[in-house]
Amino acid sequence: MVILSDPSRYLAGVVLLTVVGIEFGGWFLMRVARGQQKLSPFQQKFARAGHAHAGVLVTLALVCLVLADAAGLSGALGWIARVAVPAAAALISAGFFFSSMGRGEVTRPNRLIALIWLGAMSLAVGVVSIGLGLLTA
Repeated sequence: MVILSDPSRYLAGVVLLTVVGIEFGGWFLMRVARGQQKLSPFQQKFARAGHAHAGVLVTLALVCLVLADAAGLSGALGWIARVAVPAAAALISAGFFFSSMGRGEVTRPNRLIALIWLGAMSLAVGVVSIGLGLLTA
């Protein structure tokens, strides 16, 4: 029986609730596929990428919470390790969605594409923290 630490249990609950938002994104993509929502080809690609990254990174975030507990990470480092991967899921997905927003024929990302890079840094911090924690536990 795996018992999560309080920080991991709390964050896992929050992360699981975000799945409803990911489901909404899937519903939106179904509208796009049916022609009920008009997007430029660029916007379609970014919407798919944002949705896919959300699903994969939320799953990784849940796994990382268990691994952070297995590594015995605590204190500030433990919180950073536990929060960084879920934050990356939010930032990267938001970067794809928000950087492709606009009316008319949007063909390239706006400045909010920076969210993808912030998310990538957050992802790196999270997985490196947990990886090193596991190697030194």
